[in-house]
Amino acid sequence: MSSNLHPMLNVAVKAARAAGALINRAALDVEAVRVSAKQTNDFVTEVDHAAEAAIIETLLTAYPGHGILAEESGSEHGAKDSEFVWIIDPLDGTTNFIHGFPFYCVSIALAVRGKVEQAVVYDPTRNDIYSASKGRGAYVNDRRIRVGKRARLQECLISTGFPYRPGDKLKPYLNMLGEVMSQCAGVRRPGAAALDLAYVAAGHSDGFFETGLQPWDVAAGSLLITEAGGLIGNFTGESEFLDQGECVAGNPRIYGQLVATLGKYSKFAGAGDKATVRQALQDSRTEASADESTDGSEKTVSAVSEKPTLKAKRIKPPVARDTSTPDAPF
Repeated sequence: MSSNLHPMLNVAVKAARAAGALINRAALDVEAVRVSAKQTNDFVTEVDHAAEAAIIETLLTAYPGHGILAEESGSEHGAKDSEFVWIIDPLDGTTNFIHGFPFYCVSIALAVRGKVEQAVVYDPTRNDIYSASKGRGAYVNDRRIRVGKRARLQECLISTGFPYRPGDKLKPYLNMLGEVMSQCAGVRRPGAAALDLAYVAAGHSDGFFETGLQPWDVAAGSLLITEAGGLIGNFTGESEFLDQGECVAGNPRIYGQLVATLGKYSKFAGAGDKATVRQALQDSRTEASADESTDGSEKTVSAVSEKPTLKAKRIKPPVARDTSTPDAPF
């Protein structure tokens, strides 16, 4: 990293590297403990806690008066009333880590009076440090990064995260995913939101959306996005999204197109939009039961096809598409 970093960002980078070293060492042992689910869970919990402790120790040694909001320990450490709060995810992508799938990271952000001003996302498997200070741009290692330049959603690679906790609303998510898939060149689900956001900031993917997120999943990534020239907010396009559990990001053009598609699925959507989504879910359930209760006769097909269903709005290209070539595989 360059030596002209903001002093607080320098400390965050040092903390992220300390956590990354622990994670890389643990990655060598993870194979040995994958014998039972309990053993694996205990091991990952140990790694999470050790990485978080290393981060907190580094930050509070430098800034004992600062507050801490961390995934494992919450607000247990640090000052309780500071305007400076470090928001930490010691290991984002634990399921990937358990399986040896090399997409996980350390995420550290500093919020000052509720606004993120410093951010580090560290990818320990590739030794890449993504960093940003407010007003100074976003970097990977020493190289300046910018969001991608694609203006048409149908040419874009979009990343997402699947809901996985019990009680998560899977059906609306699948509808949402279906709409986005029909409008873009491909959807990816790498499995670590903080690193997904870093990839959008670096232009490796063109956009990102997910629900069910916590502040430590998105705090650092949000500053990387804005400092790389992108936009980030909730599904209706509001920028105050950190505590709202839903997130969409991309360059300004792609962000706008994603918000146009995802807005009706937001918990902050208007009553009309929510009714549209409810109707679409009802229709899909009706179709499913109709399919199950018949032998596939023509009569059923025509009856089903007359039902109003939520159609993805395809973004019209400025020139006619060549229909002789198939769509890219997802």
